[in-house]
Amino acid sequence: MRASFTKMHGLGNDFVVLDARDGLLPPLHAGTIRALADRHTGIGCDQLLLLEPSSIADLKVRIFNADGSEVAACGNAMRAVALRAAGDSGTQVLAMETAAGVIRAEADGAGFRVDMGEPRLDWDAIPLAYPMDTLALPVGWEGLERPVCVNVGNPHAVFFVPDCDAVPLARLGPQIERDPLFPERVNVNVASVIDRTRIRLRVWERGAGLTRACGTGACATAIAAMRRGLTEREVEVALPGGPLRISWGADGRISMAGPAAESFSGSFDWGDYL
Repeated sequence: MRASFTKMHGLGNDFVVLDARDGLLPPLHAGTIRALADRHTGIGCDQLLLLEPSSIADLKVRIFNADGSEVAACGNAMRAVALRAAGDSGTQVLAMETAAGVIRAEADGAGFRVDMGEPRLDWDAIPLAYPMDTLALPVGWEGLERPVCVNVGNPHAVFFVPDCDAVPLARLGPQIERDPLFPERVNVNVASVIDRTRIRLRVWERGAGLTRACGTGACATAIAAMRRGLTEREVEVALPGGPLRISWGADGRISMAGPAAESFSGSFDWGDYL
């Protein structure tokens, strides 16, 4: 059978979106995800997004990394799905069911503002292999030391460094991602605080590798900086693909705002990617 897809991105963090709300798609397996995500022989993406019907929200979004693993949340993906749904129906507010809970997005100028919920900060909510102070883990990897850990639907370790561009993240990222300290693996963020309202950030995303943008990484990094008293409660996080605006409200909830775009659409023969 032929299946339709939409290719989308948020600041260069790119997605293949499959719509299964009509129930017509075959079961999605890890091998098919890896084949579709391959940038040489497939469509190419950081994550694949599967849209399904929901009984508690406007739709359900399942998120798969390029290696086939399923994750609970992705901030850039939520903006991309909101844009697609807005194009389908003209809606300006959307509720999306995810494995991390119901996430709401609202049109905001040229993009969408997403309510990412409350951060989880306890060691067993990250999770870590054993109890540690998540504000400054007493561990290090070749100069990357004392990370802050935050779970914003997926686990993040945030390292504050003088120059995030100088960190060999392509080499250290996979080592830290798979360290036994992180039983569910971890996203690795290296950040440089410019001033009290601006942060520069690079991210090694578990299951995807180096990425041009990571919405949950921007949220986790902002929360880490705020917890350490390095910034105000609203900041701009500049990633290689562009900036996101992150705020941590008095109600404890994280708000993320930024653009999303559709790249192209097409179809493929499902049997070619089994």
